[in-house]
Amino acid sequence: MFKIVFASLATAAMLTLLSCGGSQHSVDEKYYLVATNVKIPYWQQANAGLSKAAVQLQVKSEMVGPDSYDPKAERDEFKRIMGKKPTGILVSVSDPAVLGADIDAAIAQGIPVITVDSDAPDAKRLLFIGTDNNKAGVMGAKVLVEKLQGKGNVVVFTIAGQSNLTERLHGYKNTLEAHPQIKITEVIDMQGDPRIAFDKTKEILAKGSKVDAFVCLEAIACPEVADVLERQKATDKVVVAMDTDQRTIEAIQKGLISATIGQKPFTMAFTGLKMLDDLHHHPLTPLASNWLQDSFSPIPTFVDTGATLIDKSNVAQFIQQRDSETAK
Repeated sequence: MFKIVFASLATAAMLTLLSCGGSQHSVDEKYYLVATNVKIPYWQQANAGLSKAAVQLQVKSEMVGPDSYDPKAERDEFKRIMGKKPTGILVSVSDPAVLGADIDAAIAQGIPVITVDSDAPDAKRLLFIGTDNNKAGVMGAKVLVEKLQGKGNVVVFTIAGQSNLTERLHGYKNTLEAHPQIKITEVIDMQGDPRIAFDKTKEILAKGSKVDAFVCLEAIACPEVADVLERQKATDKVVVAMDTDQRTIEAIQKGLISATIGQKPFTMAFTGLKMLDDLHHHPLTPLASNWLQDSFSPIPTFVDTGATLIDKSNVAQFIQQRDSETAK
């Protein structure tokens, strides 16, 4: 009789524990990541992080946005998903002037919004998760100084209006102030179009311009630069890239790109979704409060996901880690 009663109590206790440990999530919870150029490998890595966090939390997630660099199309997607009453939104802001008001509108409606990768610091987003972009620029500038041995002309490819790229350029410029013989002679807005990077590099070489190095502040320009340099047999140039596009990694292996600064888009989206989930289940009151200026805020202002310098010395290790994570 004692064994029967004990077994019954044990079963009841187990059921209680299981019910307490069950998912707190409802079936209608859905989180979105909004970006541009969503087909490039960078954002596919971010989507993998988003999906992994969603599986762990047993919620729904989706990455949306235009296939090309198109801030207005990104705004249209942001507005569209606002109409679906999402549980929370992660957004990489291609142009703060275009998206800022919509981020504020989402917060006013009680939708938590976190920026990832590229920020809108003047909007009412709750926090930013991504790279310390000034530090990334400093990291790249140190490569330039070493490879150029303190002297040379540099061409920079960027996308105008993106705050993360502006911060990277500041990091480069501030570091190079101590090396006045290294000069940034031209900053080219490639408008999110790789063809512009290809054509401009080809034009620079055809003119015989004195250029010793190329710097790319975003992911898609330097593979094009490396392609042109290989075709024109101008492989004596220093090239400092951004991110870990497969073509960039291959160009490092070939010696066409000197180094790249690898960000962690997987980590940005993975961490971002988990923070949105926590904000949904433990909401801030009021959501639209100025948490940036609150000394007792329960949320950080900035989560630095880090960056890694990848060159010939560690590119094989990077490939091994990437392939291992992809296999999972």
